[in-house]
Amino acid sequence: MTAVRRFVVEADGGSRGNPGPAGYGAAVIDASTGETLAEAAEYIGVATNNVAEYRGLIAGLRAAYALAPDAAVHVRMDSKLVVEQMSGRWKIKHPDMKPLAAEAAGVFPRSAVTYEWIPRAQNKHADRLANEAMDAGKAGRQWEPARSTAELDAPARVVGDAAAGAARARAALSGRAPETTGATLDGPPETDGPPATTASARSVEAAPPPVGWAASADLGAPTTFVLLRHGETALTPQKRFSGSGGTDPALSEAGRRQAQAVATALLARGTVQDIVSSPLQRCRETARAVAERLGIDVHIEDGLRETDFGAWEGLTFAEVQERYPDDLTAWLSSAKATPTGGGESFAAVSRRMVSARDRLLSRYAGRTVLLVTHVTPIKTLVRLALGAPPESLFRMELSAASVSVVAHYADGNASVRLLNDTSHLRG
Repeated sequence: MTAVRRFVVEADGGSRGNPGPAGYGAAVIDASTGETLAEAAEYIGVATNNVAEYRGLIAGLRAAYALAPDAAVHVRMDSKLVVEQMSGRWKIKHPDMKPLAAEAAGVFPRSAVTYEWIPRAQNKHADRLANEAMDAGKAGRQWEPARSTAELDAPARVVGDAAAGAARARAALSGRAPETTGATLDGPPETDGPPATTASARSVEAAPPPVGWAASADLGAPTTFVLLRHGETALTPQKRFSGSGGTDPALSEAGRRQAQAVATALLARGTVQDIVSSPLQRCRETARAVAERLGIDVHIEDGLRETDFGAWEGLTFAEVQERYPDDLTAWLSSAKATPTGGGESFAAVSRRMVSARDRLLSRYAGRTVLLVTHVTPIKTLVRLALGAPPESLFRMELSAASVSVVAHYADGNASVRLLNDTSHLRG
């Protein structure tokens, strides 16, 4: 009886902008020897992180299937969303994800594939391949195996230790810690692209691309966005949709008090160098209160305006649910869905915020800038900094006149330093 082959598939995908230029990387590892049997990467054009991650999973599974259709496969990814959805623990609600998940599930019999979430630091090879693919796309070409440097710039290590590689692969399949062999090798490489076109017996992975504040410490002062939500309007306590397509309400008396309180707090902090505001009245009033205390001019950035909520402007959530239940359900399920009456989708807002963010980063490089804006723009800037999926917008709380802080470094990394601070309103 022929023994069933056992593979570890590791996959990753990324998007520079989310959505933005995207790519994935993938590798298949032999669980018996620890060798990399196949790797693949591809630039896929403009897509979200989640789409790229699913595309990587599909490619990794296809690469494994091409090697042995009857294999047992253990998938390791740093995407919690993909792992939980493919394991059946999370529902797949996003319409873009459903066909990709179905495609991934159809490569092998479900009983032949298991899934495990791993930290990004353990997903080095696939992450590097995905970045190589995106770099290739930026240069106007597709990634080629011969061009891969995913393992060529790694620090000096023991090379070709098949015993160590096998121990790591067996540990991945069994869910236990790897056996110690004296070699200091990282986990096996991963893939999330289409079927590989080349085989590899390399066993050394590169250090992962720098991530966040830890990787950017030597790049000088970041550009810091202090994100201030405007003070209350008459609509705020009633939790009514109030975007850029409605009545453009002014601050209420409570909102004016909040604006003064945050101005006092920012004056005491003494770090804000510039102020930029949404063009909507409630933000301009809030920004003006701060500017008068700090002695700084206010500049207007149209990209910081709130979402246009279409026919939902001025309505409560319950009223929208009663009048437009199907439209609301679609809007909650997909970032591409628009409010009733031709408002903005979250995908459209995300694209607008990426453009505004990049303009502001260029204009105020290395400075601390107060951005006075709204709920959706702030949540989007935080989401983009975290690399979180669109559905994370529904899982952040942002109070009126709250302060959040995101630092952006010269290498493109970002660090979320504060979220929804309202301590200045408690005095």
